[in-house]
Amino acid sequence: MSAATSQATASQDFTHRYVPAFGKQVHRLGLAGNYGIDEAGLSAALERGLNYIFWTPRQGRFTRVLREALKRDRERFVLSAGPSFGWFPGQVRRGAERALKVLGTDYLDLFQLYWLSKMSAWTEGTVEELLKLKEEGKVRALGVSIHDRPRAGKLAEDSPLDALMIRYNAAHPGAERDIFPHLARRKPAVIAYTATSWRRLLKRPRGWDGPVPNAGDCYRFCLSNPHVDVVLTGPGSLAQLEENLAALQRGPLSTEELEWMRRFGQVVHG
Repeated sequence: MSAATSQATASQDFTHRYVPAFGKQVHRLGLAGNYGIDEAGLSAALERGLNYIFWTPRQGRFTRVLREALKRDRERFVLSAGPSFGWFPGQVRRGAERALKVLGTDYLDLFQLYWLSKMSAWTEGTVEELLKLKEEGKVRALGVSIHDRPRAGKLAEDSPLDALMIRYNAAHPGAERDIFPHLARRKPAVIAYTATSWRRLLKRPRGWDGPVPNAGDCYRFCLSNPHVDVVLTGPGSLAQLEENLAALQRGPLSTEELEWMRRFGQVVHG
């Protein structure tokens, strides 16, 4: 095998992964369409192979693009959605059925309660409704997004959840302590978001004289951890998306790059 072929294989291994919770191969850069990128850019993103889709009803432009893509090849995509609020069983079911109708599909790959304890509740009623939706085949995997890391660790160990959507970045690496050690038994999928810590990791903090990361470095930081299956990106333009994809071709961060990112993240966190 030539050096170029070996490098291409390593890059493919870094950017793509089979995720058992979804039963599909995914591009590890997941796409959120609510940060400014236009319809042409969204279409280009799907053409470039991004197939983990974080969708909400407010993404009107994305909805139009996505409906057409799903008509062409539904099985290629891992489609994630959730109810705007999930305090009660009725809200959970309405959220799922609305997503199915709006997107013109008969199943969702992942259906999740958002921001557990702030926008949704993990109760006997909501859990029962989630399980019913899964039994009916309307959703294939169940998840939550959650900031409470110790609670997320407990849910990873003992719950019917198939996926956890968590904050993880160089300024907030606490999942390495509170969540990742609890994944081994059940192996739920892990989707990381806020990779740039709401762009704080892209700005030079006071007193820092070293290099400042770009967004690609932040995505590589997340994906360099083997516990992370997907990291979400919300590009503002096609150019931003192209930069992020190009960065991932460099593969995992080196030991030196990881040390630099961790030091920088500590300074940003304060």
